[in-house]
Amino acid sequence: MATGKQILNEAKDKMAKSGDALRRTLADIRAGRANASLLNGVKVEYYGAPTPLNQVASITIPEAHQLLVTPYDESSLDNIEKAIYAANLGLTPQNDGSSIRLLIPQLTEDRRKELVKDVKAELEKSKVAVRNIRREAMDDLKKGNKDGDFNDDEFHDLEKKVQDETDNGIKNLENIAADKEKELMG
Repeated sequence: MATGKQILNEAKDKMAKSGDALRRTLADIRAGRANASLLNGVKVEYYGAPTPLNQVASITIPEAHQLLVTPYDESSLDNIEKAIYAANLGLTPQNDGSSIRLLIPQLTEDRRKELVKDVKAELEKSKVAVRNIRREAMDDLKKGNKDGDFNDDEFHDLEKKVQDETDNGIKNLENIAADKEKELMG
C-alpha cells in the first residue's frame, strides 16, 4: 500500500501533467499569428509512408502572418502541398516551385469568440481530469485509513493537502486558459 506522501505526490504529478496537456492542446489553437506548430499534425506521403511534415521540410516564419515550408527534397513539394490541403487547416498553400508559402489570415471577431469557446471547453475537460485525480487520491487515502496505514489525524491532514493541490491545479489551469484567451482577443 502506498504511503500518504506517495499518494499526495502522485496526485500532484498527475495534476501538473494535466496543466502541461492543456498547454499543449491550447498551443494548437491558432491565434492569427504564424506558428510552426500549426503544421504539427500534417503527415506527408514520403516514399510510400506517412511522414510528419517537419521531417521532410524546414518550416520557417519569414513574417508574422506567413509560414514558409521548404522541402529537403524538392520532389516531395507536390505531396507536401497535397498534405497541407488535406489537413484542412483553413490555409491555402502557394507553391512557387521550390517552397510553399502559407498566409495566415487575420482572425475575425466572430472567429476569435469561437476560439475562446474552444479554450473554455478544453479548460473544462482539464478541470474534470484534475477532479478525477483528486477523487482517486481521496479513495486511496480512505482505503489507507480504513486499512490502518495512517490514523484519522493523518488522514484529515492528507485530505486537506490533496484538496489544496486540487485548488492549485485548477487555478493553474485557469491561468493557462486566461493567457490563451488574452492572446486570442489581443
